[in-house]
Amino acid sequence: MVDIPKKKSTRKTNRAEPNRNRNRSKRAESKSLKIRKIEPNRTEKKNRCTSLLENEKEIAKESKTNPKRFFRYINSKKPKSENVGSLKSESGLLLTEDQDKAEILNDYFSSVFIKEKPITGDMKFINKNLLIQSDWLTQDKVLQKLNHVNVNKVPGPDGIHPRVLRELCVEICKPLFLIFRDSFLSGIVPEDWRKADVVPIFKKGLKFVPGNYRPVSLTSVAGKVFEGLLRDNIQEFIGRYNVIGKNQHGFMKHRSCQTNLITFYEEISRSIVKGVAVDVIYLDFAKAFDTVPHKRLLFKLRKIGLDESNCSWIENWLKDRVQRVVINGTFSRWTPVVSGVPQGSVIGPILFNLFINDLEIGIESHVSVFADDTKLGKVIQCEQDVTSLQRDLDKLGDWALKWQMKFNLDKCKVMHFGVKNTQVIYTLNGTELGKSKQEKDLGIIIDFKLSNNVQCQTAAAKASKVLACIKRGVHSRDENIILPL
Repeated sequence: MVDIPKKKSTRKTNRAEPNRNRNRSKRAESKSLKIRKIEPNRTEKKNRCTSLLENEKEIAKESKTNPKRFFRYINSKKPKSENVGSLKSESGLLLTEDQDKAEILNDYFSSVFIKEKPITGDMKFINKNLLIQSDWLTQDKVLQKLNHVNVNKVPGPDGIHPRVLRELCVEICKPLFLIFRDSFLSGIVPEDWRKADVVPIFKKGLKFVPGNYRPVSLTSVAGKVFEGLLRDNIQEFIGRYNVIGKNQHGFMKHRSCQTNLITFYEEISRSIVKGVAVDVIYLDFAKAFDTVPHKRLLFKLRKIGLDESNCSWIENWLKDRVQRVVINGTFSRWTPVVSGVPQGSVIGPILFNLFINDLEIGIESHVSVFADDTKLGKVIQCEQDVTSLQRDLDKLGDWALKWQMKFNLDKCKVMHFGVKNTQVIYTLNGTELGKSKQEKDLGIIIDFKLSNNVQCQTAAAKASKVLACIKRGVHSRDENIILPL
C-alpha cells in the first residue's frame, strides 16, 4: 500500500495571532478616522444643497419680474464662452486680444455716424412755445424715481451703482433735486451724463464681422433718473396736444407691438377674405438711431412747440458726447458722437419718435410704425392703386433724403397677399425691391397666406429650449420652483 504524502498546511502558527489582531485594530482605527473626516463633508454638502434650493426658490419667484437672473443662473452652469469672439480687421487679420477687439468695434460704431448738412431755408420758423406742465420737477418726484431705480442694472462711466441711489434715496433726494433743477434752468449738462460705455451685443451672422454687433450705451444712472423725469414731461406734452400720430406704436403709452400687429393685419386679413389683392412694403432704416442728425431733430422739437428750456437742455445733452467700447473690463479710446440718439438712454426713444413723426404726412397708403420699423399696406384693385403705392414710396424716399436718413434697401421687401395678386414690381430710390413670402415682423413670422403654422412651430421650439434649460440647469424638482419657471 502506497503512502500518500499529506499536504502541508499553509496556516500560520499561533505566533501570527498578535500581528493579525494588531492589523484589525489599525483598520478599525483608520475606518473610524475616515468616518470622522466624511461627516463634516456631508454636513457641508447638505448646507450647500439647502443654499442652492433657497437660491432657486428666489429665482423662480422673480422669474417674471427679473428674467435676466434666471438666464444668468442657467448660463453660469454652461461652459463659458466669449461674448465677443475673434474679430477680423479690414486687412484680414484675426484679432483675439480684448483691447484690439474693443478698438475695431469702436471704429466701426463711429463710422456709421453722419456729417449733418446745413439747415435749408424751409427749416426756419418761429417757435410756437406751447404751454407745458410746470411742476414736473419736484423733490417728491425725484424721490419717487429713486425708489423705482432698477438695482440689477449696470453702472455707467461715473461708476455710481444704482443700488447706492436706491438704498440712499432719502438722503440724496434733495441734493439730486438741486442738481437737476440747476442743470435744467441753466441748460448745462454734467460731463458724466454725456459719456457712454458701449457694450457690443451680437445680433446674427458671422461672429468675426464687426457689423454684426449692435451698440448699447451704458450711461450715468443719476443722469437717467433726470431723463426719466424729462421724458414724463415730454410725454405729457405729447398727449395733451396729440403731437404723435396714431400710427406710431413704439414707446407710447397704451400702445405696443400687439396693437401695431393687430390694427395692421386686421385690415389685411379682411381684404384677403373678400378675395382682394393686397401689397405690403416692409421698410428698414439703416442704423436709424445712430444717424439721427442733431440740428434737424432740434428743428422738429421746436416746430411742434416744445418750450426753449427743454430744447436747450436736449441740445446740450446731445452736444460733445463721447463713447468708448468695453469688452471684459477692457476699454477702447474715447470717440466723439456726432449724430444719433444713444441706444440705452431714457429719452432717446421718444426723441426718435418725434423725429420721424412726419414720415406719414402725405402718404395715401395705410402706414404702421413701431419706432423705426415701418410698413405700407395698399389694396390693389386697379392700375391706379399700384401707381398710388409707388408714389408713396417715392415720397418716403424724398423724406429720407431731406432728413438725412437712409433705407437699407437689401432689407426692404414686398409681400404680395391674395390669390389674384399680379405681383407688381416696386422701386425705392431707383432700386427694385425684392419679393418675400415670409417676414419677421416685430418678432412674429408672417407669410403671404397669413398662416400661423411657422410661428407656432417657432414658438414651440423656443419653449422646448427653455424647458431643456430648466431641466439641465435647475437642481430642484419641487413644483413650487418648476411651475413658476
